[in-house]
Amino acid sequence: MIVFDLRCGQAHVFEAWFASSGAYAEQRESGRIECPICGDRDIEKAVMAPQIAAKGNSRPDAPSPEAIKAALRHLAGEQARMLEKSTWVGTAFADRARAMHDGEAPVTQIHGQASLAEAKALVEEGVPVAPLPFPVLPPKLTN
Repeated sequence: MIVFDLRCGQAHVFEAWFASSGAYAEQRESGRIECPICGDRDIEKAVMAPQIAAKGNSRPDAPSPEAIKAALRHLAGEQARMLEKSTWVGTAFADRARAMHDGEAPVTQIHGQASLAEAKALVEEGVPVAPLPFPVLPPKLTN
């Protein structure tokens, strides 16, 4: 297996694993590699820095499972605090975000649902949106 840093035509950089350099070339030529951020299939290898082991081949310790769980709890709490100040707009999210961006509606904090195509369109139009790290249920479905 070999890992490459790849860059799409929109300058997004991501990592991908391949069985060989030939496998990368074949998949790229057939259009089977796409950017996980924007879906662009204009992919090239990005400049990679070699990974050189530190003296004695030592690596920093990975975080413990407890530390990972604590970090996830912290992120979930931060998301919950953000959502308390935000209004659920459901499937009208893309239309509401676009209206605020275009000055047709007052700017407020909103959250809701958007399809991948809607989210991509918003990003292409310059509307500042971001996915939430944890799924959010509509208010009527929560306990």
